Amino acid sequence: MVSKNWKGKKILLVEDEEINILLIQEFLAATHVHIDVSTNGKNAIEKVLSGEKFDLILMDIKMPVTNGLEATVEIKKINPDIPVIAQTAYALSEEREQAMEVGCDGYITKPIRRDELVLLMEEYLG
Repeated sequence: MVSKNWKGKKILLVEDEEINILLIQEFLAATHVHIDVSTNGKNAIEKVLSGEKFDLILMDIKMPVTNGLEATVEIKKINPDIPVIAQTAYALSEEREQAMEVGCDGYITKPIRRDELVLLMEEYLG
């Protein structure tokens, strides 16, 4: 797959598993996108509330402190224009529906495949 050049774009990766953080950073390294990491939903909400600008949020659903669904609801109240892609290991259709109902713009299941992730992100980052 041809790599994208997202230099100048900033995403927020909300993920509590170190191995998943490293994997996504590796997948996206060639795109030159800036990746900011939050390890729980509460911290992600605080970053958006502080006025930090993000072009996209990759939101894990199952996390400590504040889960991804709750965090998405709060983030969309602060800035409804930030695209949020839910990421989860649980490929249940109910969970996908829940994610979309709370305002997620996209959905990807783990294990995440690089090509699938880049293609989905391209819809929002160009």
